[in-house]
Amino acid sequence: FFTVAVKEAQKAISPDPAVAEPKPEEPKEAPPAPTGSSASDTSGTVSDGSATEGLLESHQPDTRQDLTGLFTEKPQSGEVNVGENITLVARVCGESLLKKPTVKWFKGKWMDLASKSGKHLQLKEHYDRNSKVYTFEMHIIAAKANFAGGYRCEVSSRDKFDSCNFDLVVHGNKNNYITDAGEDSGELDFSALLKKRAVHVSTEPEVDVWEILQKAPPSAYEKIAFQYGITDLRGMLKRLKKMKKEEKKSAAFLRKLDPAYQVEKGHKIKLQIEVANSDAEVKWLKNGQEIHPTGRYIFESVGNKRFLTINNCTLADDAAYTCMIGDEKTFTELFVKEPPVLIVRNLEDQMVMKGERVEFECEVSEEGAQVKWEKDGVELTRDESFKYRFKKDGCKHVLIINDVTKEDCGHYRVKTNGGQSLAELMVQGKYLNLESFKSSYICSHRGFQIFTFLFIFRIHKLTIDEVKPEDEGDYTFVPEGYAFNLSAKLNFLDPPKIHLDCMGRTAESTILVVAGNKLRLDVPITGDPAPTVVWTKGEKVLTDSDGRVHVESTKGHCIFTIEGAERQDEGVYSVIVRNPAGEDTADINVKVVDVPDPPEAPRILSVGEDSCVVQWDPPLFDGGQPVIGYVLERKKTKSYRWMRLNFDPYKETTYEAKRMIEGVAYEMRVYAVNTIGMSRPSAASQPFVPVAPTSEPTGLCVDDISDTTISLKWRAPERIGSAELEGYGVEYCKEGSDEWIPAFSGLTERTTVIVHDLPTGEKMQFRVRAYNMAGPSLPATLQQAVTIREIMQRPKIWLPRNLRQTLIKKVGEMINLVIPFQGKPRPQVTWTKNDELLDPKQVSIRNSDTDTILFIRRSERKDSGKYEVQVQIENVEDRASVNIQIVDLPGPPQNLKVIDVWGFNVALEWKPPKDNGNCDITGYTIQKADKKTMVNPNLQICVFAKMENCILFCSFPVSLTESYCTYFPHTDPLVSRSVIAGYNATLSCSVRGIPKPKITWYKNKMDITNEAKYRMFSNQGVLTLEIRKPCPFDGGVYMCKAVNDSGEDVVECKLEIVVVPQFNRSDSTKRT
Repeated sequence: FFTVAVKEAQKAISPDPAVAEPKPEEPKEAPPAPTGSSASDTSGTVSDGSATEGLLESHQPDTRQDLTGLFTEKPQSGEVNVGENITLVARVCGESLLKKPTVKWFKGKWMDLASKSGKHLQLKEHYDRNSKVYTFEMHIIAAKANFAGGYRCEVSSRDKFDSCNFDLVVHGNKNNYITDAGEDSGELDFSALLKKRAVHVSTEPEVDVWEILQKAPPSAYEKIAFQYGITDLRGMLKRLKKMKKEEKKSAAFLRKLDPAYQVEKGHKIKLQIEVANSDAEVKWLKNGQEIHPTGRYIFESVGNKRFLTINNCTLADDAAYTCMIGDEKTFTELFVKEPPVLIVRNLEDQMVMKGERVEFECEVSEEGAQVKWEKDGVELTRDESFKYRFKKDGCKHVLIINDVTKEDCGHYRVKTNGGQSLAELMVQGKYLNLESFKSSYICSHRGFQIFTFLFIFRIHKLTIDEVKPEDEGDYTFVPEGYAFNLSAKLNFLDPPKIHLDCMGRTAESTILVVAGNKLRLDVPITGDPAPTVVWTKGEKVLTDSDGRVHVESTKGHCIFTIEGAERQDEGVYSVIVRNPAGEDTADINVKVVDVPDPPEAPRILSVGEDSCVVQWDPPLFDGGQPVIGYVLERKKTKSYRWMRLNFDPYKETTYEAKRMIEGVAYEMRVYAVNTIGMSRPSAASQPFVPVAPTSEPTGLCVDDISDTTISLKWRAPERIGSAELEGYGVEYCKEGSDEWIPAFSGLTERTTVIVHDLPTGEKMQFRVRAYNMAGPSLPATLQQAVTIREIMQRPKIWLPRNLRQTLIKKVGEMINLVIPFQGKPRPQVTWTKNDELLDPKQVSIRNSDTDTILFIRRSERKDSGKYEVQVQIENVEDRASVNIQIVDLPGPPQNLKVIDVWGFNVALEWKPPKDNGNCDITGYTIQKADKKTMVNPNLQICVFAKMENCILFCSFPVSLTESYCTYFPHTDPLVSRSVIAGYNATLSCSVRGIPKPKITWYKNKMDITNEAKYRMFSNQGVLTLEIRKPCPFDGGVYMCKAVNDSGEDVVECKLEIVVVPQFNRSDSTKRT
């Protein structure tokens, strides 16, 4: 801490006027700060002791500093009398800063003086480009007594911060601390806030107000400021807002751009961001204008990262850059640092005659560098008289001074940001001494060397030979002895002259301009009087009426400008200058260069499993500069994001793109690049899918062969891949030849094929290839050549197994016999029945190369017999026979007789039928009917297989009122058994009886029909009793009783329930 004291000025001593009333242009500099200005030293100067300390405690400046050495010169404490001016200066070195630093001036602890600027306070700043030093000044004008106090200067730049405290003492105030705030109290009247305030010494510990404010709600800010003596509430809130400001988390950006980047001129820089969505579209902007990819600006996309690379940075790239994803943005600033420009060749001292032309020439280390010319410390500029001309030629810089006079003598200096050079110019006058008298003159053109004086009687002549521009001026004739003189002025007529270094149509003298940029031709001209200028292109005179064309003439220069140069502006421009002394003409060859036209849409030559070969044609127009290469991009068909495949220009027009995903559709496009930049993209190629050809077909073999045909078969490839199999192609060639001929046009989807029209007896080779979107696979080839000739094969009939036995069919059914056979050449087939040829009207025969078919649509009894098929090749044959039997219903039995009748029984006898239906009799069916009603109940009594005569004993009622014959019920017995308790048990028996008997179950002679524990079943005379989960109480004697009209029958059994003992696991373990 430090203390500020305001001293009363001594009345006896009058102040120095020079000090009391300083000029505003020359403010009084602050004296150096007194040594030992620590809190312990300065506190002893206060007259009021601790009372004053407590009074000023809330106004002591903030001493918190984060010294990083930004200040090269800190503001010093100073003293000033009331009504005088004082300037406080702070300097900051900007060489290591990316951005201009921010400086704030404070009085006391919180009062920001930026808002107090006015009549008594002015804040100024300026920047020296040579030394790269920022100077900040605070001017206090007409100081008042209440301006005294502690001040603070803060400087910040990005993440750097520095501050400095100083104090100001104002002499001439009687009341050192407490003053009334009158109407003249200025913006800096801070002591008025202390008026009539009790002075006390605070014993409370020091509190960090910022920590309290950060934790407090906004509604309590004003109360806290009043409690802790904070008067600049607005400044406090601004500073607090910056402290509380947190960067809002972005949904589109995982990593944003850094606040600033710095790069040296001519170097490369890469700006990087990281996006949340890898398919997000990113836009780059420079000063609000969208950047398109060129040779200098390269966009990259790697996963979630996006890069902007700027090659060969220039000063034009020093700008603000923005990256956009939708509505979200991230900003940064790029600072291009120029390397120091050194002076390679210094200026040389020169001594010339008055009126001559002088050129000061130096050479710097970098072409196109900026230099500054000075004369005796004053910067030289191009004025209206064009006395000074500045010329650049690569690394050379020339200062041209026309018509040197005595005033041009002095020291000339050239400055760069890396050095300077000094030279002296001396000018000598040209005198014309006439020992006699001077006469009138006669001026001729150039060509003579000396002055000639003629005196012929009363005629006096002055002749100037070899007139030069420096001879121009006023000449006076003074006759000796006479108070009279005659004056005349010599005007020099200078023919017009064009001063150009790039005239002609050679490549070295051609002026290149990029399409869209401004074309400005600034042609130096001389001539007296000032010549008129005419610009032409071909036979057309160019004027301002042409819209984009502007023609301007000034003293010593003629300027021709075309806004937004286009291709049609290319050509030879002529400039013609005329005056009364003559004319001069110069041709300027202008070439308009541009980025190339986009190439045509690329073509996909072939595709692989993860690659493709793409080809394109060069652009029709190269932009006036040779194409140095191409840049390729690809994207998925369903995506909008293009991915660059190469970052350095690729010189060829055929490129193999790799690292693609098999089965995914892609598109390709191409950019052409020349020295100007990158063209617009070409149209996208046709969509293609990277797929690999299938593997070769397997199992190729010869299935059949004849004199002119061959039958081939094979299996599908083992690996097909992600693309559909389109089909197979079959090719053949003669043995020893490489000319493969397609067996048929197009592809086939089958795995068997017959190749026709082959030359008989030739040895042929065959191969099969599978095709998909990627093209043909490797061929599957026969191991050896095949001779096209039919091979003799012995005839053989393959009789089906079901035809090796007699085939039985009913009358009216269809007969269809398919009998395969083999044989080469095709055998002759013959059918016979019972050694006779078949009638084609009754039987249809169809033969093929591999089988024969016998077909009868409706069979009859006469179609029965033995059918024989014969296949024959020349003298070799094979036979097979099939027996067919057509059956029908038998005729009625014969001679039915009643042999005997007794009781309820009758005995019958009959003879077999005459027609057995072409099949053995397997049995007979006996029916009886009531003679009165003749109702046939179709009661089948018994069947005897393969018996010719049969006697059946059957009981029939003799009474006509009986409907059925009856039987006593007969029951198979129940079996006694033992079952385990807890498991379901069943008891079964069988019963027969007519009419159907009634069944009743008993347990220990108790009817259990309606007991829920038991379930009764009856199926085809089998009776079952199910006992659900029996227990020991379910044991006993079970009985089944069957009753009908003929009687009753009873069977019984004994059921024993066995209980399995249960053992406790723990008990058994203990026993063990």
